[in-house]
Amino acid sequence: MAPLSDDELVAAAQGGDRNALDQLLRRHYDRIYAVCRRVTGGVNDADDACQEAMIKISRSLPRFDGRAAFSTWAYRIATNASLDELRKRNRRPSLQSIRVGEDEGGEPEQADPMAAKRIEVIADRLAIDAALSDLSDDFKAAVVLRDVANLNYDEIADILDVPVGTVKSRIARGRSVLTDSLRVGDLLTGPHIEPVTSGKFSDPGNQRHISERPTDSI
Repeated sequence: MAPLSDDELVAAAQGGDRNALDQLLRRHYDRIYAVCRRVTGGVNDADDACQEAMIKISRSLPRFDGRAAFSTWAYRIATNASLDELRKRNRRPSLQSIRVGEDEGGEPEQADPMAAKRIEVIADRLAIDAALSDLSDDFKAAVVLRDVANLNYDEIADILDVPVGTVKSRIARGRSVLTDSLRVGDLLTGPHIEPVTSGKFSDPGNQRHISERPTDSI
């Protein structure tokens, strides 16, 4: 039996079918989390933004009119939740990082045979996060919706409520800033960090599952 389409799941969920709502949220969770992760630039903020987005999607679904695709509507909510989280973060006092575990006299940890590969992936993720942090929120949202959510220009324009020409300009300028930032980072870190050999950035942090949060808490 073929899986139900988004439209069919939406109709069922609007009729009170909790299982349909659960399927719909599970289907789109990873991509929604990826949008939150890239816009906010941090795991904790992404977790908060994603949770807020999922709650709002669930509560607002009865009013969803289907004029846009469900995914476009959901990404709009995720983007707004992420931008709200950024504004909250900017209002919070900054705290100095605390280094835990030093001088505690504990037993040394055993070497992890996969540590080198993990360090490469982490370094790559940190480079992307650092580069994205150089973008304004407007540019960041446009780039993330295009390159992470794989939305077209019309869909992004609808989500951000700006003309398509503005979307194209923000993406082009945002990508230019990212390219320059990553190039400078390579020049600074190249002698010390081995490059990732896969040629494609891998972000395991985006591979979340909605089962981490029970749907009846939404």
